[in-house]
Amino acid sequence: MGVKKMKKLGEARKASSILVSISAVFLGIVAASILILLIGKNPIKGFERLMFGAFSNKRRIGNTLAMSTQLILMGLSFSFAYKTGLFNIGGSGQMLMGGIVCTILGHYLPSSMPKPIFIVIVILAAIVTGGLWGLISGFLKAKFNVHEVVSSIMLNWTAFWLVYDFIPRFVKDKAIAVKSEPLPFSRTLGLQWLRDMTGMSTLNLGFLIAIASCIIIWFILEKTTLGFNLKAVGSNRYCAEYAGIKINRSIMASMAIAGALAGLAGLTRYCGYDTLMEMGKMPGEGFDGIAVGLLGNCSPLGVFFAAIFFGALKMGKGSLAATGIPTEIADTIIAIIIYFTATNIIIASFWNNRFKKSYEKRKAKEREEKKEEKV
Repeated sequence: MGVKKMKKLGEARKASSILVSISAVFLGIVAASILILLIGKNPIKGFERLMFGAFSNKRRIGNTLAMSTQLILMGLSFSFAYKTGLFNIGGSGQMLMGGIVCTILGHYLPSSMPKPIFIVIVILAAIVTGGLWGLISGFLKAKFNVHEVVSSIMLNWTAFWLVYDFIPRFVKDKAIAVKSEPLPFSRTLGLQWLRDMTGMSTLNLGFLIAIASCIIIWFILEKTTLGFNLKAVGSNRYCAEYAGIKINRSIMASMAIAGALAGLAGLTRYCGYDTLMEMGKMPGEGFDGIAVGLLGNCSPLGVFFAAIFFGALKMGKGSLAATGIPTEIADTIIAIIIYFTATNIIIASFWNNRFKKSYEKRKAKEREEKKEEKV
């Protein structure tokens, strides 16, 4: 056994990020249970209905995974920027831009085009559109030191009004003026074998895109020079600059990649889970992605499972009505979990103190045993 390993074994254990996240979820569930008790309902039955609504059959499981798809991609978008020291709050706008461009392509590309070619085109279009929209915030940050939170919020509303103009201009539904015309199945991410396997659910190719994105982002962050440079900038911008890393280039690359992921989320939402866009609606996934990223500790694997968890809560909340529990309870659970996740320093401190006390008791016991052996 090496010296470093022996030294590590002799130290008090530190709270892991997984333990902190699980603690936040547990505290959120406990708080929600108290709320359910206060309105005179049974929390156990409430959580049973939540799980029933999300996982009771193949179709519900497929719908839960389909709803989680956008959350995975938006969680990755926020996490990637956050890992590199940036706060991307413009995911909603990047998502809208990716969605509207792919929706327009779905209506205007030739119907004779083979679906595999169409899918490749819209994936590339979503990546490029979302990436360019994110790059605007990165450029303003790098060149003029405009805070990315301010610029990305403004770009959210810019995208909102562009979509408001593009829908009636290019893809308006003849029957309902405030919506785009629904895309035919051949021009969506829907796959017949996935629908058959999941009881005709809304699960589509987007979920596979989300899984591939998790793997790619993990590889970029952990196995490439680009990922190392981006994380170095996020850890300490001035040290990274002293080491020769081009700060401005890293900032723009980070926001472009984050925007590309959000653009893919727009594709999977509006050409997969849904088949149309509505005027005057800002997608909530842009803000839900922040919660997913924080709960998942901004790691691709953590984001994946956090998104599935939030997707299950969102999909299952409709079943709460059967128990007389307001469906808003599910949103309250998410809000409470976000609150506890945001206070992760307090949770980590609690566990570190517990581990320290346990370590000190163990060491005291060992000292007592050594004294007894000497006697």
